[in-house]
Amino acid sequence: MALGMTEKKLDHLHWPLVLCTLIICSLGVWNLASATKNAPIVMALVQFRWMIVGAVAVGVLLAIDYRWLQTLAWPGYLTALGLLAGVAFFGKKVLGARRWLQLGGMQVQPSEFVKLAVIVILARWFTRDETGARKGYYGLFDLWRPFLLIVIPVALVMKQPDLGTALVTFAIAMTMVMFAKVKWRDLIIMFSIGAFGSVMAWKRFLKDYQKQRVLTFLNPEAYAKGAGYHAIQSVIAVGSGQWSGKGWGEGTQNQLAFLPEQHTDFIFSVWAEEHGFMGGVMLIALYAFLVLAALDVAANARDKFGSFLALGISALFFWHAFINIGMVTGVMPVVGVPLPLFSYGGSSVVADMLGIGILLNVSLRRFMF
Repeated sequence: MALGMTEKKLDHLHWPLVLCTLIICSLGVWNLASATKNAPIVMALVQFRWMIVGAVAVGVLLAIDYRWLQTLAWPGYLTALGLLAGVAFFGKKVLGARRWLQLGGMQVQPSEFVKLAVIVILARWFTRDETGARKGYYGLFDLWRPFLLIVIPVALVMKQPDLGTALVTFAIAMTMVMFAKVKWRDLIIMFSIGAFGSVMAWKRFLKDYQKQRVLTFLNPEAYAKGAGYHAIQSVIAVGSGQWSGKGWGEGTQNQLAFLPEQHTDFIFSVWAEEHGFMGGVMLIALYAFLVLAALDVAANARDKFGSFLALGISALFFWHAFINIGMVTGVMPVVGVPLPLFSYGGSSVVADMLGIGILLNVSLRRFMF
């Protein structure tokens, strides 16, 4: 009887989403093996182990009704804020930034999990709050509480400093707000306030090297030997792949160490150099399918909470892929955003897999109640 129930549950699993995730993960490990072929440690094997940890986490999530996340939303959010505060005081400093906590023999980057905490707390708020539901929409003054929930973690991440993660977290949250029946007039006002806030952030909060990244994006050749080096070498790598690429392990920009951070932020550059335009389009198509599958889960969720959860996760994958591929191809500033399930990093991989687990959970339980 139990076996029959398990088989029935597996029949309802979102298998296209599972297959897409497995393909991206497999290509990611394969590509990382090339990107770090000359590294002293086998990063691809380490990455594979973290993916196994993520897969176990997905299995645990599937055994729990996602609606329990409403109960865990506030404890999870406050824990995430506590970890960010811990980074400020006890975090390990690397290249001038405090982003990691040393827990035993491993390093954890709390900001990767903060994005999930923000998604869950906003999904709970928009599900439980009746202000907008009574009127049929949310006005500008109805959103001060969720806006506060967004600003606090974003400010703590900016303090590290980690501009890329702060921007992605804010973009994910604002995507959820936009789908919460907010008037266009109020959206325009919000974006105007955001533009003004960006100017203030430029003047008062951004570090000099962060400002230089934006200036470099506008004119990379003027900073070719300094801040523009990353962007220029990345564009060279992507362009040199031409139509079909140079082949696995044959990318000269990567193997001759011209390409910086090739295993993390610039992992797409390695892929494009070795597999060319066709390989790049294929990988972008896989991410597009992943986002569309997540939106399909959101559209077919049985309740509002599940719909907002899936929407937040789809925004997470979209903005990460959009910003990362944009910055390595020279159409966006270099802000240090990893490519989901592709860039090296244990915290990033586990957080992404937890996102996949939430999507599968929401999709699975649309048949169960």
